[in-house]
This record gives sequence, C-alpha cells and structure tokens, in this order.
Amino acid sequence: MATVESYTNKAGKRYVVRYRTPSGQQTMKRGFRTKADATAYATTIENAKLTGAYVAPSKGRVTVSTVASSWLNRQVHSKESWRTRQESLWRVHVEPKWGDRAVKTIEPGEIKDWIGELSTGDDKRAPSTVQDIHGVLVAILDVAKEEHRIQVNPARGVKLPRRQHVEHNYLDHAQLVQLAAEVSRHEEIVMLLAYSGLRWGEMAALRPRDVDLDRGRINITRSASKVNSRSIIGATKTWERRTVAIPAEVAELLRAPVTSTGTNDLLWTREDGTPLRPPTTTHWFTKAVHRLAKPERDGNKNLVRDETGNLISTTGFPIVTAHELRHTAASLMIRSGAHVKTVQRQLGHKSATMTLDLYGHLFDDDLDEIAVRMGEGLRHARGSSCAQNVLITPTPVDADNGKSPPPA
Repeated sequence: MATVESYTNKAGKRYVVRYRTPSGQQTMKRGFRTKADATAYATTIENAKLTGAYVAPSKGRVTVSTVASSWLNRQVHSKESWRTRQESLWRVHVEPKWGDRAVKTIEPGEIKDWIGELSTGDDKRAPSTVQDIHGVLVAILDVAKEEHRIQVNPARGVKLPRRQHVEHNYLDHAQLVQLAAEVSRHEEIVMLLAYSGLRWGEMAALRPRDVDLDRGRINITRSASKVNSRSIIGATKTWERRTVAIPAEVAELLRAPVTSTGTNDLLWTREDGTPLRPPTTTHWFTKAVHRLAKPERDGNKNLVRDETGNLISTTGFPIVTAHELRHTAASLMIRSGAHVKTVQRQLGHKSATMTLDLYGHLFDDDLDEIAVRMGEGLRHARGSSCAQNVLITPTPVDADNGKSPPPA
C-alpha cells in the first residue's frame, strides 16, 4: 500500500508518497503541499494499480514525436492515399505544435486553445480540415494511452467546429442529356457517373472484366487515386467490394470501350497510360459545364463566387463538379422511388444512416406521398364502413292497435 510521510525543506513542510509499482519496484513522488493532496494521489495510484491503468511517471516523459513514429508504423496496412494524407497532416499541422512535448504534460485546455487557433484568423482552416488535424493528435495520444504512457487521452472530448452543410447541385435527366452532348469526349463517362453513382476513382479503375453489359452490372473492386503526384490503384474507399446496376442505355454507351479494350486493361487512361484523374479547371468536363452555365465574371473577367464560395450560373444550368454527378445519381434514384437501403448499396455507403445524413432531405417528397397514400387508405376504409352500416328505416307502427299499417 502507498504511504504518506511528511518532510521539511527550505519551502517548509511537504509530503511524499511512497509506493510500489506493479512490478514491485519501490518509488515515490515528493512535493505535495498538503497531506490531503498526497493522500488523494496515493489513492489514485492504488486504484490505477488495481484497474491496470497505472502509468509509470518516467514513461510519460516520451515526446509526441516518438509516439507518432509508432503510430505511423501501425498504418502500414492502410490505403496508401489515406496514409499519405495522415502523414501530411502530422508533418504540417501537428508536429510543429506538439512534436517536442512530453505526452504526460499535455492538458485538454491547451488542445482547446489550439483548435480555436486553427478555426479562426486569416489562416483558419475549414471545419472538416480541423477535424482531420485533431483526429491525428487523438490517434497518436491513443497509442500513448495503449502503451501506458498516459492514463487518459487529453484530446478526446474536445469540442470541434461543426462541418458546414454544403448545398449540392443536381442535374435532372434533360440536363444530363445536354451535358453529355456538350462534352468533347467521353459522353459515356458522364452518363456512367450520373446513372451509377460511382466515385471518380472507382470509374477510373474499371476494366472490361468488371463490366457485364448483358446484365447491366458493374463489379467495383478497386479505386484509382493520386498520391504525391503518382497515380495508383488500390482498394475502394470503404475497403468493400460491391456490384452496381446501370440502365441498359448506359450499358450500350459502354459497349464500344468494353469490347475494344483488353480484358485486364483500364477502360480509359491518360496519354501516359495512367488512370484518369479528377477534373481540374481546364478539364474537358469542367469546360463543358462552363459552356452550358456561362459562370458570372467581373470586369476583369475573373469568375465571381457567391457567399458560400460557389460559382454563379448565368443561364440556370447548374455548375456541377464531377463528384456531384454521384450526388445526381443519388437524387435520381431517390426520386424514382428507390428504398434507402438500395441507394446505400448502390453508392457503397457503410450504412443507411450515412445515406440519410447525406441525402435525407431528398426523401422529403416521400412524406407527401405517404400522406396521400394514408389518406387514400382512410377514405377507402370509411367508404367500406359506410356501405356495411347502411341504416334501415324501421316500419312505423299503428298506435291504436299496435299493428303495422297496410302497405299503401
């Protein structure tokens, strides 16, 4: 058991707690100003030993950078694109602030202040970026806790800025036909993305062997991404394979590239043979959208953005990104009456909850339909009830003799 003893130094009376570590080594902690503080510490130590949460003071002196090395080594089996992103967040944002700090010295209040700094000022980051940066520190300190260097992770429970709700642009069927006719090449890619919900990377990794034209099915097993200016093909975003359905009209558009490409070759490539990369401002897709939308420009011919940062269409044609063709696909599926679980499977979301979080507002029209159908059911029930409960008028009785009068 831990013991509390008093001693005297130049500053006056102080207390020391002597105890044994779980391994049996005798150690102590000095400098407590009151016996109550020392006793509380002794109780904490004994409880930590009983619950397995004991942390040796010396182990907490290791720096965040040292623990980060262990954390990064554990990411060896993660997707390369994800791992590269995490390493970048660590190197640019986390290491400069926390790298040299001993893990046991970090307080929750300091992390709250840091989050505030990242979220405000001229160099403020988007809420999603702040959450990602914070997530790296959380993961590193989780490793420190697992290694019994700290008892609790001070980064957990810190309030973060909420992600901003982004209004997506959607195209309808007629607008998709317009866009497909406007692009200078790859009409089939536009229609595939808009009527399947594939991510750009999933489309870019497709091979003829992945496409069943007769059944209208595509097997999604891989995804292309860019890592440090290199194009690579790896696992899908969620690490899960899925099969998606495509309309017969889209399957017919894919017939030419599927039948003219080697079974294991990419359906589409850049000039150097690498997978297609997401559109930039000079991409054929972006140029086609801008020709249709004619974005507003100022006197210097610079593109004008609204208060949310979006370009402003002068023709009414939505200024969509390639990724918004995926949102368009979700919109078209929902408006066609597809169940949320079907939409989830088609898009490759981990759960229906995620689908509802992203597209729940598109199901609002279903509420009107539900109300109409329920009303029809009620009217039908009332009509049936009235038909079955027709009142029969009783025959009047002659008051004088109690007999029914003869028929007229």
